[in-house]
Amino acid sequence: MTSRAEMAADFVTRLAADAEPDARLGTKEELRLRCGVSVGTFNEALRLLLARGVVTVRPGSGGGLFAARQTPMVRLGHSVLALDASEADVAEALRIRRALEPLLWQDALWHASPADVRDLRVILEGMREAAEAGDADAFVQANWGLHQRVAEVAPSPLLRSLYGNLLDLVAAHAAEVRPGAGRSLAEYVLERHRLHAAMVDALDARDGAVLMRLVADHDAVADEDSGRRTADGSRPSGGVGT
Repeated sequence: MTSRAEMAADFVTRLAADAEPDARLGTKEELRLRCGVSVGTFNEALRLLLARGVVTVRPGSGGGLFAARQTPMVRLGHSVLALDASEADVAEALRIRRALEPLLWQDALWHASPADVRDLRVILEGMREAAEAGDADAFVQANWGLHQRVAEVAPSPLLRSLYGNLLDLVAAHAAEVRPGAGRSLAEYVLERHRLHAAMVDALDARDGAVLMRLVADHDAVADEDSGRRTADGSRPSGGVGT
């Protein structure tokens, strides 16, 4: 589910996208009131906005939040954020995200440090605990965290940004995992944990042939076995990409 900070950040992002570069959007308090969130929530939204290069902050009289001059990278991120929760948008985001997976893991083969691998193993442990507890929601959140951590290894800002925005879009509108016929949910998430653990093992061993085969298996099973639920509770076809 999208957090209130993310919703506030999205609201200000739309304001900035419609404004001229360097246009004043309002004071922090004015924008906070328009978003209808607490001070702490708006501060978190502002952190997101600054990290994404959406706004600049100027102190003093006449200060406040101003629309940043947007680089092509920022505009690309905005184009993804502008997508809505329709089945077509999320399905397309899933399709493109899956196409990027081999690039991410190939980059990780070359650039992942021992510290990166340790971080991935910590996330895997969280996935294992969620799977053994039968907590599918926690499993999916940890799973997305693992993929996001792999993306952070990529040296390409363009690849990191595009993948991260697509993952955010999917995560905001995907609510459940649905195993294929003949398997229980518990069996499915444990199997997915084992597959991800094998991927990290291959990465750690720098075994590219095995890793790429596992990535292909990962995407094929995700296409076949997982499902999502839209905001209205319906369950269209497609996978959450676990």
